Amino acid sequence: MKVLDGILDLLFPRRCAFCHRITQEGAKICPRCVAELPYTRESAKQSFPHLKSCCSPLYYVDDVRRSLLRYKFQGLRIYAELYGEFLAKCIDENPISCDSITWVPLSRKRLRKRGYDQARLLAEELSRQTGLPCVPMLRKIHNNPAQSGTGDAKKRRENVKGVYEALSEEEIAGRRILLVDDIVTTGATLSECASVLKKAGAKEVSAVTLARRKD
Repeated sequence: MKVLDGILDLLFPRRCAFCHRITQEGAKICPRCVAELPYTRESAKQSFPHLKSCCSPLYYVDDVRRSLLRYKFQGLRIYAELYGEFLAKCIDENPISCDSITWVPLSRKRLRKRGYDQARLLAEELSRQTGLPCVPMLRKIHNNPAQSGTGDAKKRRENVKGVYEALSEEEIAGRRILLVDDIVTTGATLSECASVLKKAGAKEVSAVTLARRKD
């Protein structure tokens, strides 16, 4: 197995998930990025309607933005493992009380086109690293336009209104839920999902994303 891994490393050398440079010994991230990524630090937490809190370890700029675009649109789901480490560290440094993890789901149309749900992969990886159960709780029932091209915060809120529904109230009622997504900008999508979960009986909803907009 080690021989095969060595051959694969020669043919397909591992690249840093952020700057995309070749790394030594198959590392997922290079030392430069470990030191210089745009960490949110004391600005990790944000407040949005219906959410107890929302934390993000990184700002959505430069190499972080390019990395997430590769993850979402170029099939590099291998990044989920490293991203999960960042999410786990973020909620460890910004304690969030929760009973279970869920995610902001893609529509069936976009899921068929992309082949995977990037937020679900993050939620499952975070579950693996924290030991918290990962449970599907939401379904996207309308294939609305992408939030990135919608406009200001008001238009984004309108764009996601009524787009999600709760799956099983038995899995939601009385639970403290951690909602996972890849990026947060205005918080409209997370707020809408949290509202649906709370109407279904969730005790409280918090959120974690890999990156947030830098104001």
